[in-house]
Amino acid sequence: MSLIGLAADSAVSIAQRRGNKLGRSVYSGRSRVAMERNLMAFRSSNWIIVLSGFVEPLFYLLAFGFGVGRLIGGVTDGSGHPVSYAAFIAPALLATSAMNGAIYDSTWNVFFKMHFAKLYETMLATSLGPLDVAIGEIGWALLRGFVYAIGFMLVMAPLGLIPSWWALMAIPGAVLIAFGFASFGMAITSYLKTFHQMNWINFFMLPMFLFSGTFYPLSIYPQWIQSIIQAMPLWHAIQLERAFMLGNLGWGLLVHVVYFLVMIVLGLFFTTRRLTALFMK
Repeated sequence: MSLIGLAADSAVSIAQRRGNKLGRSVYSGRSRVAMERNLMAFRSSNWIIVLSGFVEPLFYLLAFGFGVGRLIGGVTDGSGHPVSYAAFIAPALLATSAMNGAIYDSTWNVFFKMHFAKLYETMLATSLGPLDVAIGEIGWALLRGFVYAIGFMLVMAPLGLIPSWWALMAIPGAVLIAFGFASFGMAITSYLKTFHQMNWINFFMLPMFLFSGTFYPLSIYPQWIQSIIQAMPLWHAIQLERAFMLGNLGWGLLVHVVYFLVMIVLGLFFTTRRLTALFMK
């Protein structure tokens, strides 16, 4: 039997198994195929581009934590315990690293595949559904954010920036952060049509990085500015990772967890809806 015949039989078999499943019009249970495609593409991609999302926060840590940080004293961990400035900003930069890995894959890469490579149009002509594509792409972005977080932790350990065993929880925390940003990033990108619109993402990310309590506590701002910043996802990510890294655990962390769970659900919903509207007519 020819390869074409085998592929056709496989597609028919998948369609038959999918026929009686709830939500069969959007999900076939084969999102792993989209991730496998990304893995094959990664093997031939420029590794410097992938590395850049990890290196930028690392440079900030070395420059501010061990450079400017030598001039800064009186820093506390939020519970009144003194910590070095490097230990204060390291969790924030870990959260930023997870965000970078997730957001770049779920925005610019998705934009190119959607509008230039026409990849999703081709994928949705197969047995894959829009939710398969969304989960596969977001899962790949999540994996990239996870790898960045692991690499950042390996750098922080020999620098003495992991004061508590609770810091191990920062790794699943980074996965949650990456998942939230990837889901929401892909949802937003699916509605953008031009490169000029894509620049809005960078316009939003840079001030969010600088003003979300990354380098100094939120208390220096007026109350109305604090309220705006506390609505931003990176602030919740930083608070979550800082609590884990410095061992300041409490029930308040559930607020940050729920925030990202809502981002994930909304991101998957709107991404699936948009891909369905574009390619499943």
